[in-house]
Amino acid sequence: MTPQTDPAERFRRLIRDTGPVPVARWMGESNALYYASRDPLGAPGDFVTAPEISQMFGELVGLWCTDLWRRAGSPVPIRYVELGPGRGTLAADALRAMARHGLVPEVHFVEGSPALAALQRQAVPQARVHGHLADLDGSAPMLLVANEFLDALPVRQLVRTAEGWREVVVTLDDRQDFTFAAGAQPMDAALPAERADAPVGTVIETCPAAAALIAEVAQGLCRSGGAALLVDYGHLDARTGSTLQAVRAHRRVDPLAHPGAADLTAHVDFAALAQLARRLGIGAVHATTQGVFLESLGIGARARALSAAAPARAEAIAADRRRLAHPEAMGTLFKVMALVAPGWPVPAGFQEELAA
Repeated sequence: MTPQTDPAERFRRLIRDTGPVPVARWMGESNALYYASRDPLGAPGDFVTAPEISQMFGELVGLWCTDLWRRAGSPVPIRYVELGPGRGTLAADALRAMARHGLVPEVHFVEGSPALAALQRQAVPQARVHGHLADLDGSAPMLLVANEFLDALPVRQLVRTAEGWREVVVTLDDRQDFTFAAGAQPMDAALPAERADAPVGTVIETCPAAAALIAEVAQGLCRSGGAALLVDYGHLDARTGSTLQAVRAHRRVDPLAHPGAADLTAHVDFAALAQLARRLGIGAVHATTQGVFLESLGIGARARALSAAAPARAEAIAADRRRLAHPEAMGTLFKVMALVAPGWPVPAGFQEELAA
């Protein structure tokens, strides 16, 4: 790799020429480079998502969509829309489960990576791939799914210093290594009044890209009907502190060490997104942990059925169920939030609506 194409050198040149780079720009440009050129999933890649662990995940999502569609009166046409579908594994499993129960929706993917879009077309040939959610018209209700999509959207970080609030930036130290610092521009006006007096050292993250996306989803649901199912790691209550992290070759690495060559993510602030959806008129917001959601939908029964059909794989299937649903694995860290259009029924898998 030449210095002209090395992302680290490109960032160093940018910082030398124009000054420190906000964390949001660092994360956004790094991930754009990362996803544009590779399939990051599986053992040869950098991380594994729930649909790649077991078919049970996608199948239960498909049954969730089918149940909601039926109780909404089985509207036709209906769209299955997935944001960032990876290899298309979740969609393929979900659509197979839907078809067994009479739901055959239009399929629309929203994907920005050419490498992954090619894999998605192989897995789900009937899917129409779009660069942006806005490319879809609002002519039909949608069942939208986003699994580990929001966490990769760039976060903005603000830190309370002795001089006031400043944006966290990436700059160069004396050895020309990347380092975090507080920017020079005052940012006090960007903080809500109730959080402005936080102690020195407090970091607050916001994600304008996630807010814009949720606004678009909520408006689409209010206009055409349907529901959105959002699955990611994050929190259901307001928190402070940096959650920026990087994964490379299935290991946590320094978020500044491999720009463009590691997956950068941050925890999703589901509480903030729920408040936004409500302000925009969404019918209801439900949320729970991934473990509670999958167990409520019957992952135990599905695991037993798969084990009965393939006894030699019973231990592996049990391990997959544990990895997806157990509190000490993905069951508690990952959250599931549903946004439901006005007039649509309460979705399965949720015990109660998320408190306002």
